[in-house]
Amino acid sequence: MAIERVGVVGAGQMGNGIAHVLAVAGYEVLLTDVSEEAMANAIKLIDRNIDRQVGRGLISEADKAEAMKRIGTTPKLADLGQTDLVIEAATEREMIKQAIFEDLLPHLKPDTILTSNTSSISITRLASRTDRPEKFLGFHFMNPVPVMQLVELIRGIATDEPTFRACEEVVQRLGKTAATAEDFPAFIVNRILMPMINEAVYALYEGVGNVMSIDTSLKLGANHPMGPLELADFIGLDTCLAIMNVLHEGLADTKYRPCPLLTKYVEAGWLGRKTQRGFYDYRGDVPVPTR
Repeated sequence: MAIERVGVVGAGQMGNGIAHVLAVAGYEVLLTDVSEEAMANAIKLIDRNIDRQVGRGLISEADKAEAMKRIGTTPKLADLGQTDLVIEAATEREMIKQAIFEDLLPHLKPDTILTSNTSSISITRLASRTDRPEKFLGFHFMNPVPVMQLVELIRGIATDEPTFRACEEVVQRLGKTAATAEDFPAFIVNRILMPMINEAVYALYEGVGNVMSIDTSLKLGANHPMGPLELADFIGLDTCLAIMNVLHEGLADTKYRPCPLLTKYVEAGWLGRKTQRGFYDYRGDVPVPTR
């Protein structure tokens, strides 16, 4: 399975990062989103981020120009039908992802591989709603995509070996490292990371420490580069809550119960950096803890 043209669904934080690394690695990329503004902003952000790589001497100006030429945008999902690989990077809601794949199916080539960048949703279940479960894989990039080295590859129950190997080769061409995960709720990284973040929110909820003391303790006491509450804001509190709900429902264990304070922040619309407020308030020059 030779993969040269890749479609990316979703021009948000993850989608634009995925398009960026694919283009730099030499793939032809077609990016789509329901928002024309989101696509325009994604191209500007990719341009700025590749500029940083040029500034650090990682790639040349000529490489940057070639990479930017390889990225196209379209408002029509059907236009992705002629790509060799589709990476869905839409909102972490199963119904939205299912609807995207259902709308895409009539336009696909017979051998197009479908993948999802989902951080927690069942690959087997998503694949079962398509006409090619054997050509469906979980393709989970870490955020920020251009910086993070890991990609989780998750087989569904029907995923065949050629599909897995083709996607593994893509990861290698990107200069990243693949980790194989079984199709259980939240896979590997988020199965371990999200309960830690959730426990940090419980520590805040119960008054064990305030935002600053919890983050400082993990940075200096466990040598984490970012405190768990700061990291939650970076990821998005709505995403953290969605993954905890997947873990809680999928594994039926009370240890995965989302902290009520996390739910309250999401209900308030305080989702972290993307809304300027979460466990920190980002509206000023310096982030200020909200508790």
